[in-house]
Amino acid sequence: MIVQRFLSWVQNAPAGARAEATGALARAWLHSDLGDRDRDDAEIALTSMLDDPSPPHCVAALARDQSDIAAVVLARSPLLSDADLVDCAGAGDVFAQSAVALRPGLSAAVATALTEVGYRETLISLAVNPAADVPESALRRMIERFGDDGEMREAILARPGLSSGLRAELVRATASALADFVVARAWMPEHRASRMAREEIEKGAVAIAVLREDGEGAPELELAASLRRAGLLTPALALRAALSGARGFFIALLAELSGLDAARVAGLVNRPGGSGFAALCARAKLPASLVPAFAAALETPGDGESGRLSRAAVSRVRRVCEAASDVPGALKTALRNLEIEAVREEARRARTASFALASEAAPTPAAPPVITIDFQAIEAQLAA
Repeated sequence: MIVQRFLSWVQNAPAGARAEATGALARAWLHSDLGDRDRDDAEIALTSMLDDPSPPHCVAALARDQSDIAAVVLARSPLLSDADLVDCAGAGDVFAQSAVALRPGLSAAVATALTEVGYRETLISLAVNPAADVPESALRRMIERFGDDGEMREAILARPGLSSGLRAELVRATASALADFVVARAWMPEHRASRMAREEIEKGAVAIAVLREDGEGAPELELAASLRRAGLLTPALALRAALSGARGFFIALLAELSGLDAARVAGLVNRPGGSGFAALCARAKLPASLVPAFAAALETPGDGESGRLSRAAVSRVRRVCEAASDVPGALKTALRNLEIEAVREEARRARTASFALASEAAPTPAAPPVITIDFQAIEAQLAA
């Protein structure tokens, strides 16, 4: 009876109504207490809909069903357009959204829409989908919304080809989350936690700039622009770059701040004692008191762009600044702190190297002696 009535009705029903009726019949087959005959009839009726002339309408209706049904369709159906996926994601729960996020070959348009409406779990699913086309702007939005979540940061960091700017954003988000954590636990005053977070962001930015020198475009310039957009391009960061031997990054920072071409900035940086370099710093709106510090750091021989603070450079800059009468006390204090940091880093490297040498020099432990037990002799002694 179900088959006859259903097939008779679908002959003239509009496509949308057919799709809704098919969904209702599927739910009845799955969840209602049907008798054996009715269940067989419903199965035949549903099978007959495979030949329906308008399958996209059926699929679209199923995609808007409850999540345990919709998720299967959203994850696999090739008949759903980007508009369908965006609409379903906007109205769906976390399971439906995650099914969309994990689709192979997900388009940039759908990925961008998900970053605006998606739940935390949805965006983690999107980040770990290697086949999804996720634009940099969408990844940045994910960091803005859930950057305090460690699992989210790890998922984004694992994506291949991540830009220097996004890596710096992840460093900032991590440092901010840690600072908030220690302040909330009353383990550290807020001002001290903020200072330490800022220092870690600066360290991370310099390290990223050095590690990303892979010849692909201009990663340092892109990083400098990203840091400026995030409000992280500060005189303290420029000073750390100069003291760490990251000359290329220092040039990129001054080019971003001054608006001059990087090649022209490089020529002025190569002559830090000249008036042109002082004019460059003024154009970049850097404090005049930092010019002698920059010059002393740039004139100190280094070991290349290591990304680590140079103890020699920090010590020389500190002596130059302490000998001057017009250097602010805050700068002298900052340089003393940087010198302490440089000494501690050097001590850690020396200790690591000594441990490695000691491990290499240590003799290979001899194999333990093989002990054999004569159980027969023991039994004979016990019997006696």
